[in-house]
Parts: sequence; structure tokens; C-alpha cells
Amino acid sequence: MTTSRETGGTGGGTGAGPRTLAEELRGRPDEDLAGLLRARPDLLSPVPGDLTQLATRAATRASVLRALDHLDRFALQVAEALAVAPDPCPYDTLAALMTGDPGAASDDPRIAAELPRAVATLREQALIWGGEDRLRLVRTARELLAPTPARPSPTGLGPTVAEAVTGMSPGRLQEIIAAAGLPATHDPVTAVTALTELFEDRTRMAALLAPAPDEAMAVLGKLLWGPPHGTVTAEPAPHLRWLLDRGLLLPTAPGSVVLPREVALHLRAGRAHRAPEPVAPEPAPVTEHNARVVDATAAGQAFMALTTVEELLKEWESASPLVLRAGGLSVRDLKRTATVLDTTEANAAFWAELAHAAGLLASDGDVDERYAPTPAYDDWLLLPAEQRWTALATAWLAATRTPGLAGEKDAKGRTLAALGPDLDRGPAPEVRRRVLDLLAGLPAGASVPAEALLARLSWERPPRSATDDLRARLAMWTLAEAEQLGVTSRGALAAHARTLLSDPAAAAAELAPLLPEPLDHVLLQADLTAVAPGPLRRPLAQTLAVLADIESKGGATVYRFTPESVRRALDAGRTAADLHAFLGAHARTPVPQPLAYLIDDVARRHGHLRVGAASSYVRCDDEGMLAEILADRRSAPLRLRRLASTVLAAQAAPDTLLEVLRVMGYAPAAESAEGDVLITRADTHRTPPRTPPVPVPEGPPVPDATLLGAAVRAIRAGDMASTAQRKPVAAPAPAGGGLPRTTSADTLATVQAAVLTGAAVWIGYVNADGAASQRVIAPIRVEGGFVTAYDHTADEVRTYPLHRITGVAELADDHV
Repeated sequence: MTTSRETGGTGGGTGAGPRTLAEELRGRPDEDLAGLLRARPDLLSPVPGDLTQLATRAATRASVLRALDHLDRFALQVAEALAVAPDPCPYDTLAALMTGDPGAASDDPRIAAELPRAVATLREQALIWGGEDRLRLVRTARELLAPTPARPSPTGLGPTVAEAVTGMSPGRLQEIIAAAGLPATHDPVTAVTALTELFEDRTRMAALLAPAPDEAMAVLGKLLWGPPHGTVTAEPAPHLRWLLDRGLLLPTAPGSVVLPREVALHLRAGRAHRAPEPVAPEPAPVTEHNARVVDATAAGQAFMALTTVEELLKEWESASPLVLRAGGLSVRDLKRTATVLDTTEANAAFWAELAHAAGLLASDGDVDERYAPTPAYDDWLLLPAEQRWTALATAWLAATRTPGLAGEKDAKGRTLAALGPDLDRGPAPEVRRRVLDLLAGLPAGASVPAEALLARLSWERPPRSATDDLRARLAMWTLAEAEQLGVTSRGALAAHARTLLSDPAAAAAELAPLLPEPLDHVLLQADLTAVAPGPLRRPLAQTLAVLADIESKGGATVYRFTPESVRRALDAGRTAADLHAFLGAHARTPVPQPLAYLIDDVARRHGHLRVGAASSYVRCDDEGMLAEILADRRSAPLRLRRLASTVLAAQAAPDTLLEVLRVMGYAPAAESAEGDVLITRADTHRTPPRTPPVPVPEGPPVPDATLLGAAVRAIRAGDMASTAQRKPVAAPAPAGGGLPRTTSADTLATVQAAVLTGAAVWIGYVNADGAASQRVIAPIRVEGGFVTAYDHTADEVRTYPLHRITGVAELADDHV
């Protein structure tokens, strides 16, 4: 980037310079215009017709606000200084506002060194224009950054003397300049000028303040760095009266006073900002960790992330939660999911949003809409672990979904739900990548405090409000989510995550050898538990999850066998022999006797009672057991009655009857109409094919080089057409300043002459939609009522009906 100190012509020098922003843009080379459109892509929607339209659009409030939001802190501070500087402002005056008076204790040589870069940044983004002797901030930016009674300036400066005394009586002005030791003047304008010159003169101002009471100087000190407004009573104290009499405080309304800008600048030693920040803060202090330990720990957490996502989707394929009417997951379902995953609700929301962003989870679209895994989940399960992790991590990096907002209130007081429609935040992908880039800039295995990263991000993109810094919150969520996902460990970026930023495929290959190898065995213990000393292979884990309940997770997972879990396995179609064989094949220790007895005991009683549909019935060959059930008070809600010695009828559904009997301690089995035992397995629910959610970008996308080149050519051609100097036409211009018109005969004759001479002509043209435009064309041929010509505006050869050309004129001899 070239700075204004290094460039001449429009951007530098001390000549007359451009009179408008459009004129300055007209003098810029094409690469500078492309740079402006790249930095402010909103200016391309739609492509401006000429440079005047481009300049007008660049000065609109919405576009200027967006451009200011993308400035770094020092460039923004320079713009804020220009907003309180004279208009136009010489470069040296701006430099004095940033550095302060020569020899000031706070003088920082880095400010003068970085100021040209900041000015060049503002000029590149068309926020300032003019030569170095006449720098001008675009009017909209000045209105946004200059101080007003309702909105103080970020510099803390107040209005100028001229602005503050507006509406003050001439007599009062004369009293102020007399108290300040100035001679009387003949008019208010001269009085204001004299008072302003006094306040801007460092020597005379020091003499004026020398006899000031200490209390008066203390008041000025409180207002010095803003806000500059204060209140006084109807009878001010003597030290306040001393300030008011000399104009060092000026009244703005009854009971309100303000510190004039010129007085504040004198007390600040000429500085517009208390603490200019010319360079970005370096992330520090740096804590070194063992890089191998960081990579190994992050890889272990990456495997845990895969396990957690699988566990979530396995739960939801059989117990699919309902979609709220307004979209999203209910609080009750979120709590239930958190319990299943043995984590917090915030973490459960993150895992659900991650699966959704990766396209593994979606709503099924049915009338009774529910969340369920997508068919892509089945394909994802078939991938190697490292590729499954890469798919999750890349989806996380690009997602605009922000699960950290789940549970908060929106502007209307409504609670934001996980998977709901209002969790997209455009800056999220850019903040995530920037946080990881900063960590990638540190040595391998190194970390820095979160506060250091936030300070750097705040310098690069200062927040509008200190109370609602979305980017800071996104950064904190990024750090927490990166730890859960295995992107970082101990705050340091893992090696495979560094590679992920540039080459996801290579990241998978780098992660693969670090992932723990799944085990094919467990350790059985005599207390009816099994310990998995590491991650298990998927078939083993799935079968064990049916046969036993997970008691605790961590480095080792503990499973507990209970009568209910064994019955669950028998309900799924396993026999006692199958269970004994399974445990024997996968246990490194002998099967404990208590576990073998438990399986045999539950299997002996399983299916002894049979439940079918009458409404429902209970069938059992043991008449004593049926009598025991009838006598039990807990069976009263079932309204049982004996139909035969071995059959009871119930006024309840079979599912309810099964559940109640199991609560009573029995092990009934459901049977079909033919009397066969029904094997119950959880149904796996899938949605129709779904595409992953599309990220919602922040503003328009950055244009590519092809679009930028075409846009610049179109703007140049349109500007050429609108500013082309034309020879006068014989026909008078229509009333109201419309386009000049020529007769059909004159139009045809002029175009035919241009074909013969190869000259370019200006035309007014109305398209089929009735939209009028000006164009510069080079006619090639005229035939059949059409003119074929090279259109400089469209940068291509086009054909125009002659009857749609409203007028034509030859270009002036000195115009290309």
C-alpha cells in the first residue's frame, strides 16, 4: 500500500486538488478503484453507472457505517481526529492532533510513523479525499464522528467556541472577551474569532490560566477527556463563576455548560485522543507447552468429540425431539440431551449445532416435525475417524451459527432456542479464523491469555459499544469450542489444526496417527460393572450400551449391569447363551459369577409372562403368579380381571401393561397375535436427504478479480459516456433538462458518418423497459434499422434499434 506521503497527484501534493470525491475517484488508476470495491463490496450492489454514482453511494450513511466498522483502531482514531479538525484539514494539522504539541511528554514516534498508513487506508476506502493541504473527511463520516449534544465524540472533545456561543447575546460575548483581557469588538463574529484565537494560542492561554483557582483547574480536569458537558446551579460557586466569566466554560442550556474544544486541546497539549494506539498490541505473555503433549491431548479430545456427536445422533434417531412451532429445540429436550451426554446445556447446544452445521442433523419436515439424523450421517459413520473429525471441524469454521446465544433473550424478550432461526451471526466465521490465525502465529505448543487475544481483536476491529461487543463474545466462544472440538489444548493450537486452516485433507492425514486405537475388550469386575479402558470399537460399544448402563465417563468408561439392562438385551432378541458368549469373547478377565447368575436369573424369568392385545391381556402358565398380580394393589390402575386360569384381561394398552408389570418387578415379554415373542428394537429415524445450512454472511461477499475487473470497466465506460464532451446538435434540448434529441434522419446520418470515419459518438438510448441511459459507441455498420457498434459502457459489441436512440452527437475533437 502506498501512503499519501509517497503519492503525488490527487492523493498528495499541494495543488488545487479535486473539488469533489467523484473528481478524485476519476483521477485514480483502475487498480485503486478495484481496491475500493474490494474493501467496500456493498458499493457493487448494483454496479454504479459512473464515478459520480460511485462517489454518492460511498457517502451514504449505511455504507459509511459499514466502512468505519472495518477500520482498525488507529485508522478510526485518525478519522475521529479529522471529524474535530478544521474542514479542510492540512496534513500537518492532523499530525499535530495525533501527536500533540512538540516536546510533549506523551509524544510517541510510532504515531508519526504510522499516520501515513492510516491516512492511506482512509483514502483507499474513499472516506477522505483531497490533497495533503486540504484533507476532507466525507460529510457523512464527519456527521457520525463529530460531537453533538446527544452524542459525544469518541475523542471526548466538545463543540468549538463558534458552535457553543450560537444564540448568545452580543452583550454577553463582549463581557466574556473583556474578562479574558481582549479588547472590545464591533460585532459578534469578530468577538468569536478573537476568543478562538486566544484559546488556540498556547502562550496567551497559559497566561490566562495562570491565576486560575485550584478548584477551577480541578473542574477543567474532570471535563478534559470527556464527556465535556457539566451542570451548574443558578448561583455558581466562585471558581465556576471564574471559568464562566472568561468563556472557559460556555453555557449550552439553563444549568448546563460545556468545555470548548479549543480549551480542551490546550489542556491536552494539542492531542485529540488520550491514548492513541498506532500499532496493534502483540499477544502476550506467551506460555510454552510441550508441543507433543498438546497434539496428543487435542487428538484425544477430537476422538471424544466424535464419540459425543455419535452418542447424540444415536439418541435422537430413536427419541427424536420435537421442533418448536417457532423453530428450534425446547428447553426440556435440551436438558434431556445434556443429561444423556453427561454435560452442560450450553455444551449440548454446541454439539447439536455442530451436527446441524455438518449436515448430519436436520428436521424431518413431517406434520409432527422432529429433529433426526440425516442420510449423510450414515455415510459419515463409514468414514475413517480422522476424516469424520475434519468434516466437523471445517463445518464449524465456516458456520455462522452461534450456539453460545442459546438461552439468551432477543430484542423482543424472546428466548433464543438451540437450532432456532435466530442464532446466525455473520461475523462468526471471520472471528473464528482470526482467533486461530493469531494462535497459529505463536510457536508450536504456545498459548496466550484470552485477554491478550481480545485486545488484539479489539484493535483490529474496534467495537461500536463497549457494552455489547459481539466480536469479543464470539472470540471467547471460539476458544471454548476449539477446546471441546480438539482444535486446541491448553489454549495452544494443535499441529493438525494449523494444517486444517490451509489444507483439510492434509490435516486428516496428520491427525490419523495421533488418534487412540479403538479397543475390542473390556474388564469385567465382581461388582457387576465393566470398565472400558479406552474407546471401544463401534459394534462392541453398541452391544454393550444395550446390555449395560453407562455409569461414568472419562478416560475409562464404566458400565453397570442391572436386571433392567439385561432384560433390555433379551427384549432386543438376544438369548442368555448369546450374552454369555459375547462377554466371554470380549472380556480380558473371566466372567464374574455374580454377572453370570444375573443373566441366567433374568433370562429364566424373561417371557414367563406374555402380554398381548385384547385391549391387552396377560398370559402365564403359572396360575399362582397371576393370582399374585391380581392381589397386588399396584395393579389396580390396569383394571385386571381373570378370563381363564392362565389369562388376565386388562383395560390398558399393551405398552402400558408391560411398563407397569416391569415396575412391579416382573419380566414380561410382548407376544404377537400368533403367540410368538416380539423382539423390540428402537426404530432408527432418518430425515429425507438434507443439505447443510448455508452460512449467512456479514454483508455482501468479497468480489473476485473477474467481477472487479468487469465492474471497473463498466464504471469507467459509464463515466466516459456521462462526461463526454459533445458537439452541439441542431435540435433544441427538451424542456426540463432532458437528453438532447435529434430527428431520425439526423440520427441515421450521424451514425452512418461515424461508420465511415471510425469515430465514436454519444447516444441517448431507451431500452425495452423504458429506462433511459447515455452511452458512447463506435458504430461498425448500419442496416435493417439497427446499428451494430462497440459499446464502451458495456465493453462489448451490441446491436441497437435506431428507433430507440433518442439523440446522437459527435464527441468533441479533444475527447477520446
